[in-house]
Amino acid sequence: MEMKLVAEAADETAYEGDGAGKLLLHPLGFALPHYADSSKFGYVLQGVCTVGLVAPNSTEETVVVIKKGDVIPLPSGVVSWWFNGGETDMTIVFIGETTKAQMPGQFTYFFMAGVLGILRGFQSDVVAKVFGLNNKEAEDIATSQPGALIVKLRNGIAFPNASEHVKEKLYGAIDTPEPEADVVVKGGGIINSLTEKDFPMLVGMGLSARFVRLKGKAILAPSYVADGSVQAIYVAKGSGRIRVVGGDGTPSFDDEVGEGELMVVPQFFAVTVIADECGMELFSITNTSKPVFEQLAGKVSVWKALSPEVLQSALNISPQLDQIFRSKNTESLMIIPPRS
Repeated sequence: MEMKLVAEAADETAYEGDGAGKLLLHPLGFALPHYADSSKFGYVLQGVCTVGLVAPNSTEETVVVIKKGDVIPLPSGVVSWWFNGGETDMTIVFIGETTKAQMPGQFTYFFMAGVLGILRGFQSDVVAKVFGLNNKEAEDIATSQPGALIVKLRNGIAFPNASEHVKEKLYGAIDTPEPEADVVVKGGGIINSLTEKDFPMLVGMGLSARFVRLKGKAILAPSYVADGSVQAIYVAKGSGRIRVVGGDGTPSFDDEVGEGELMVVPQFFAVTVIADECGMELFSITNTSKPVFEQLAGKVSVWKALSPEVLQSALNISPQLDQIFRSKNTESLMIIPPRS
């Protein structure tokens, strides 16, 4: 059965999207406290942001400061707020698992304050009774904030500093310099991964993340996720071509993609990426905390493992071509630099 895939722009309207969305905060921009119905990752595309987090049943607020290249996991139900105290814009893209969301394919947000806030919804009479307030106090608390999603705060306001002595790792750099990367291919690029090994909380979220930086004309070798997880791939920078192949021997997707576009790769479909001359950066998630990527090229690929008789019979090739093919799969080929 033929399956048509598409790459679409991640929604640039705050807090909406097809399993993904962008948040843009101008200087002094403040995203009101809220929680969501879906777990997700936030990846900082530009700028610096102060983030406050309150976990369910917690009496403490944890504050972190994240910057370009950082990734922050956000479990569903966790209350967060976001503040840009810098002098330049801050942009973060969110990608998450929405199959169990109220509206599959979309994030739904619940705000604690503002015109969409929970307190406003309960109205001042309930607020007064619950908190022991008089009518004026309850009305002010429920309705004084005229903003909906994002408000601009006054200049000079002092927000909390980053919390000290945080027990659990809450964010990390995934866009790192080359020497610090998990996989480095000279002349080709880097790969970094964040799994349950790095963030134990990802076990409960059922997510992991990967960052790939390809140099000009480099290729991310074909692979698929062998555990049946779904990948969502976001083009964070640059452009190139993505080719996806399913079970019918033809490309399900084969097209140019550019910065800001997102595509979802179905279970077990294989994918490869070829960067344009200026290179390409990809941020992706899979809906498992411990993904198993099966490489389709190189020394750990199936081509290297199959016995000569099986490989020759399967591909209907001569022993001589079998030897040539095997000789090309003796090294790691996760990223292939441009061939001269």
